Amino acid sequence: MKRLLIAIVGLVLFCACAGTAPAQNARGAAELKLHGKAVSVEYGRPALKGRKVEDMLGQLPAGEVWRLGANKSTTFKTATDLVFGEVTVPKGEYSLWARKEADNNWKLVFNKQHGQWGTDHDASQDLPGIPLKETKPATPAEQVTIGLTKTGDGGEITIGWGDMELSTDFKAK
Repeated sequence: MKRLLIAIVGLVLFCACAGTAPAQNARGAAELKLHGKAVSVEYGRPALKGRKVEDMLGQLPAGEVWRLGANKSTTFKTATDLVFGEVTVPKGEYSLWARKEADNNWKLVFNKQHGQWGTDHDASQDLPGIPLKETKPATPAEQVTIGLTKTGDGGEITIGWGDMELSTDFKAK
């Protein structure tokens, strides 16, 4: 009888704790091959839920970073060196961020740390920032969406959320 009572109490406590666990956002992923080598991104997909991107990200002070997703940091992997304009990103694994600049433009930031919680950003581990082009998408994205598209001898990374789309091109070195 004592064992049954302990089992019931344990089950009740387990169910109570499981019901209060924080909700996790869905995860998304994209991949492409450049010269037979994989380039991929894996990220959290928060939803707007009636909010506006400009209300959330527009208030971000210059120099601060957006984690490009939710929960665990966004992870970018490349099996080959990539060139974004004048910045070379060596093959490897990185966390990926967007930094708001003083002129309200954005820069894509690769950070040597990866796998950390999405708010744990150590700027001393950043590679130089890469300018991002901001446009308005044809269709707003309810959830954060990061895409990798092959373009000729390189690719394009596109980050979309709400009525904001950020993008930049890259090539394999």
